[in-house]
Amino acid sequence: MQGNKLYVGNFSYSVTKEDLEKLFTDYEVREVNVIEGKGFGFVELSSSDEAEKAKEALNGTQYTGRTLRVDEARPPRSRSFDSRGGRDFQRY
Repeated sequence: MQGNKLYVGNFSYSVTKEDLEKLFTDYEVREVNVIEGKGFGFVELSSSDEAEKAKEALNGTQYTGRTLRVDEARPPRSRSFDSRGGRDFQRY
């Protein structure tokens, strides 16, 4: 694993930042961000080794009655906007 940030998905919409922090208590967590009402979030760990350990231990486990998906987070996609403030979709 190259990065130290994990995507954590498929958990209940009611899960909070504090809940996710508790789930990762065995690991050196730097930051937790839950996207409210979406069932996913991101956990940044102290190193890529720590992230790999957490991924291996938690991916596919049951949490709040659902099977977690834990994977390396992808970098955010860049978004371009046209001069009117709307999405700029290029046509080919």
